[in-house]
Order: sequence, then structure tokens, then C-alpha cells
Amino acid sequence: MREVFDFPGGIHPPENKRRSLGEPIRQIPLPEQLIVPLHQHIGEPAEAHVKDGQHVLKGQVLASSGEALSVPVHAPTSGTVRAIAPHAVPHPSGLKDWCVIIEPDGKDQWQELAPCADPDTLTARDLLRRIRNAGIAGLGGAGFPTGFKLQASEKQKIQTLILNGAECEPYITADQSLMQERPGEIVSGLELIARILDPEECLIGIEDNKPEAIAALQEAVKDTRIEVVVVPTKYPSGGEKQLIRLLTGKEVPHNGIPADIGVTCQNVGTAAAVYRAIVHGEPLISRITTLAGGALTREGNVEALIGTPIRHLLAEAGYAPQRAARLIMGGPMMGFNLPSKDVPLVKTSNCIIAGTEKEFPPPPPAQACIRCGMCEQVCPMELLPQQLYWFSRSREYDKAEQFNLFDCIECGACAYVCPSSIPLVQYYQHTKGDIRRQREEQEKSDRARIRFEQRQARLEREKEEKEARRRARAEAAERKRREQEKAQQDANGAVPAPAASGPDLETLTERCDKAREKVESFRQRLSEAREQTPEAVPKLERALEKNEQRLKAAEEALAEAQENQNQAQGETQ
Repeated sequence: MREVFDFPGGIHPPENKRRSLGEPIRQIPLPEQLIVPLHQHIGEPAEAHVKDGQHVLKGQVLASSGEALSVPVHAPTSGTVRAIAPHAVPHPSGLKDWCVIIEPDGKDQWQELAPCADPDTLTARDLLRRIRNAGIAGLGGAGFPTGFKLQASEKQKIQTLILNGAECEPYITADQSLMQERPGEIVSGLELIARILDPEECLIGIEDNKPEAIAALQEAVKDTRIEVVVVPTKYPSGGEKQLIRLLTGKEVPHNGIPADIGVTCQNVGTAAAVYRAIVHGEPLISRITTLAGGALTREGNVEALIGTPIRHLLAEAGYAPQRAARLIMGGPMMGFNLPSKDVPLVKTSNCIIAGTEKEFPPPPPAQACIRCGMCEQVCPMELLPQQLYWFSRSREYDKAEQFNLFDCIECGACAYVCPSSIPLVQYYQHTKGDIRRQREEQEKSDRARIRFEQRQARLEREKEEKEARRRARAEAAERKRREQEKAQQDANGAVPAPAASGPDLETLTERCDKAREKVESFRQRLSEAREQTPEAVPKLERALEKNEQRLKAAEEALAEAQENQNQAQGETQ
């Protein structure tokens, strides 16, 4: 029997899981339209490759990105693209994002797939490529691209590969139903992942409140090197860091990742998706989702296409809006209220809860913290939630970071036990958001400063280069002049004439001619003005005087130049 360790803190909220396990996973019929967001995971969003009015086949790539931290998005069924436009998506902010809206044609026609009957013929690189091209992202958490995670883990030696089947949050039974009904797909997917990482051991962690799933997995892992490890039921044992600590006794370091301690963790749903992608060539276009809550008449687990409107799912489950008090995506501990029933199902949508007011009564008003320390006792990350609360409330962000705010996994255990009903997690989320924004602004400012300094350095460099070129030209001209003077001196045996410092005779003569023409023109205009427009006479007299002065100066300059030339010629002779 493998030793199971423990993690600090944790709580035991009511599970409310049995109601959604009354019947097998059922298929949801096609909706009237599918709304497929282009960004359903952590990382860079995909860019659409299809156009309005284009007919697509099931499994066809709708969008992709060249970035490593991204996955493509595929058509959930065959049909016609009706729009590529912003649409409400499942997010606490309620903001819109770019989506491909498809009208199904009812044929559900697949594009040509590339299945692999013998995965043993594929290399680790081939497996990674197929996983990424299938658009697989983590189905149990924030949706980290699976191919990128496995590739990052490949660079470090992995001793332990863990499959997360704990599913500790209340109401959610999507993974549990998958483990009970399709354990073979999970085990096969785990073996394919192990082919990539070559770990020393493969573990499947599962809570002891799932006996049917435990039995199904234990039967499926016979004659394999995979071990099913049963852990005590305690929230949040399904957290990645908590499950790693339960199964290995190791702790993920601060600001580190599991690969730093030789461990990598994947969800059971992700493993099943890997199996479908490699063996059958199917991209990730559907997922199992729990439909639960007192406002539904048919609770259970359904397999629905990505992009299915939540309104359609609720209608299939017998949604009674008059009984509904809250509509939650995810679990009651870490989920969020849906802004609209028209948002689509995405790859990370593991549960939809339509709760009644009895299940989710309005929270009482927050009261003052009494420093009871209960939040500290249940924190699975061994933080000081009450101190983080004070720092968050007073906007002392530096101190909050010093007390490891970003180690908080936002599990909600502290808020669950708080006798003062303080929404602690919301404070932490808000503070994290402010700190991230400040960091982004600082990074933008630093980049702008660096660009400015680089521009100034470039301009200064260009100025120096320009001045250097000017000096070089002047020096070259001076050398050429001296060489010419020396050559003239050698040829004539006389002292060279000094270089002309002003305009030549031809230019000065031309200036004098133009000046005379202007003087004659103004004299003519002045004579006409005295007879016809006497009021213009003063102005013309002043203009004539100025032009006469200019003519005089031009004539003097011409005379001086002629005298200098005559003098130079006399000296030469």
C-alpha cells in the first residue's frame, strides 16, 4: 500500500454530488447555432482562418496561432459560418471576445481524419505535434495548453506523472462519470503521455468518496505500471499542488512549477482527450459537463459540443427560471456567476449550476474581522489570510507580495469559514489584478524609456556620423585645392594666386545688371504714379531708394573684384 501524505488546512463542505450521478453520460442534440470563442485557454488567442458564409466540416480548423503558448480551435460540427464577431463569453468580467458563429447543417459531417491504429510507431515529437494540433488544453483547471506543458516537462527529468481524478469541489461530477464509464480511454491516454515524458512512475489520484470510479480504474490499470492511489476526501485535494503533496510528500517551491521537483500533473479528462486525438485523430470539440442545481429537473452529466449556448444546455436539463437564484459556471467554491445564458460552453466548462435561493442564499453583510484565525487554520497554502486581507484593503501591495499573495490558489476555504462573512477571495483577486496592472504599466514605461534612449543614441550617432562625413569632405576638398595650387606653382614657377573668397566677376556682373533693371523699373513706376496715383508715390520712392543703394553696393563689389583680378594678373606677369 502506497503511503498517502497530507496537506495543511482544508475543509469539508457538503458534496451534493449524488444527484448528478443518477444516470449515464447523455448526448446533447445540436443547437440552432454554435458560438466558438477564439480564446479558450491560458496563452495567446487564435486567429480566424475562415470567412463569413464559408461551409466548414466537423473537426476543421477555424483558427490557430503561431505562438507556442496557444492551441488551434476546431469546428464542433459541419455547417456554415454566419459571423466572426465579438460575443459574450464565460468570464467573471462579462466582457465580449471574438467568436466564430456557426449554423449547423444537421449532417454532422467529419472532415478527413488521421487516426493511428498503432501509436507505438509514433515518436514523442509526433505525439506532441498531434496533441497540439488537436487543440487540447487542460480540462480540469485554467486551460493550460497541454502540448506546451508536456514539452516544458520534457526538458526536465520527470520522476512522477500524476493524473488528477480527485474532483474535490461540490456538485461537480464530470470527471467522476468519465472515470466510471470510460476508464479505458483515460488509462490509454495516460500511457501515451508517459511515452512522451518517460516517468519513473504513473499515479492516478482519486478521492475515497468515488468507489465506483475507483473500482473501474483499478480494473483498467491491471497489467500496467499505473497505480491508482486513493486519498482522503478533503477540499481542495484536487488542487495541483495539494494532490502532488498528498501523493509524493513533495512541495512545489515558491514561484516554481511541479516540473522543478520532477512531477507533472494532468487531468483525467485531458488524458481521455489525448487518447481520442492520437488513436482516432479527433480534435477537442466536445467535453463532459455536469448540469446540477435545484432549478433543474434533470440533473446529470452531458457530453456537449464546444460552443453550445448555455441556454440550450439548461433547456435540455429542464431549467426552471422561476426557481433559479444563481447561475454558476464551475463549482460553488471557485466558480463564477454567468453574465448571461447566451454565453457558450468552452473547453474549461466542467459544470453549470442552476442553484435555488435555498442552496445559495444571499451572503450576509460583511462585518469587521475579529482575528479569530480560522482562515489561517484552513488555508491549504499555509498563508496568513487575515494579514493579506488587511494589506489588500489598505492597498499595501508590497507587503501583500512579501506575504506571498500570489501563492494563494483562490480556493475559497478562508471565506467559507469566516464568521464575519468577509469576501476574502475577492479582495485577493482584486489585489492581484492591481499588482499585475501596475507591473504591466511599469513594463510599458520601461520599454518606452528604453526606446527613447535608443532613439536618442541613434540620433546622436547619426549626427556624429554626418559631421564626420562633412569634415572628411572638407578635408578632401582642401587637400585637392592644395594639390592643384602646388601643381600650378610647379608648372608656372610662381607664387599661386590667393583663392577667391567671394563671387566671381560673372556673378557680380549679373547682380549689377539685375539691380539696374529693378532701379529702372521703379523709376518708371514712380513716374507713372506721380501722374495717376499720387498716394502710392511715398512707398515707391522708398523702394527706389533701397534698390539704388543695392545697385551702388553691387557696382562697388564688381569694381573691387575687377581691381583684384587685374592686380593678380599683373603680379603673375
